[in-house]
Amino acid sequence: MIEMGGWAFWRGTLALMIGSFMVFANVYVTQPLLPMIAHEFSINELQAASSFTITTLTLGLSLLFYGPLSDALGRKKIMVMTLFGVTLTTFALSFANDYGSLLLLRALQGFFLAGLPAIAVAYLGDEYSPHAMAIAVGLYISGNTLGGIGGRLIGGFIGEWQGPSAAFLTMAVVSLICFGLFWLLLPNSRHFEAKRFQVHTIATNVAMHLRNPMLLMCYLIGGFNFFIFINQYSYITFVLEDEPYSLSAKYVSLLFLTYLSGTVGSAFSGKLATRLSQPRIMSLGTSIVMIGSLVTLQSSLLAIIAGLFINCFGFFLCHSTASSFVSKNAHQAKASASSLYLVFYYLGASVGGFYLDPFWQMGGWGAVVIGSWLILGGVFIVTLMLGHRHANLSQSLTGESV
Repeated sequence: MIEMGGWAFWRGTLALMIGSFMVFANVYVTQPLLPMIAHEFSINELQAASSFTITTLTLGLSLLFYGPLSDALGRKKIMVMTLFGVTLTTFALSFANDYGSLLLLRALQGFFLAGLPAIAVAYLGDEYSPHAMAIAVGLYISGNTLGGIGGRLIGGFIGEWQGPSAAFLTMAVVSLICFGLFWLLLPNSRHFEAKRFQVHTIATNVAMHLRNPMLLMCYLIGGFNFFIFINQYSYITFVLEDEPYSLSAKYVSLLFLTYLSGTVGSAFSGKLATRLSQPRIMSLGTSIVMIGSLVTLQSSLLAIIAGLFINCFGFFLCHSTASSFVSKNAHQAKASASSLYLVFYYLGASVGGFYLDPFWQMGGWGAVVIGSWLILGGVFIVTLMLGHRHANLSQSLTGESV
């Protein structure tokens, strides 16, 4: 097993961080372009946001497929093949000349983007020791945040300068470089044990995980947190491009530098887990998102930015902890368990905009925050329930060992 601190640890972890950067840069490259897309194709805000949510939808639905496939064919092979597919579809997006083509290619791109997120944590579980895995998961998820920042900066700056097609072409070149580095750096699997691929095992494993109350609660925590968090960003772009802020796309893209606090939150989650239980960390992260959402209600641009920094730290603290919790507490079919967590996660991203849009139409950003609090309050209650159940289970196991 790969232990913490050695060359194999840093080589594998860096490869997964690069792959994660590539995946999430492609997912989020359209987000700062939403007002530009709405104007170019004469569509409303919700329709423009579909260029983002269609990708998260197909990504989420594809996750259940890749987990069992990697159980049969191997982790690295599937990750390499899907990242190559991402690169090709990103090149194709640079030639899309109508909204229908853009949506179709973004949907196909989502299918390929699912490969690495579905398998990466399972790969770490196969190859890394438990302690090394806890640290590596936090670092791997920090690549998500860096990718989210990078993709949005490319979309905002290149899009405003040369248009969306140039932004996609630039993203394709970046993807090709990341793909090559990932392929070269990621160590081959040494502890992977192939299992026969059977379609019915997908349904069997899904049903098994959903019957596990702790996993189900963790899925709901991750899904509904992302349901709110990511769609807040979609609507805040319209707020900041309107009066009194009147920010252009490139300056709106700078807003996503707030994800840097998410990178810190992800990396910090592993260390915090040595002091607090993981459900308690999820409660803390959710409450921080609630506080950050309130801060964004201030009219000052600096206050809005500060609120988003707070949101990012809290969200990624919760998300990285929840992802690790699923892997630790799924004693069978770990890849499927991790994939199912991400299904909830990305389906949350896909439908959250439909939930928040009526609030937006009725009362603008203030109403969006009210709608956010309604969901986040429920999520916080679920984290407390998870903590109670986890504590009871730990006490029971301790009693049995004695």
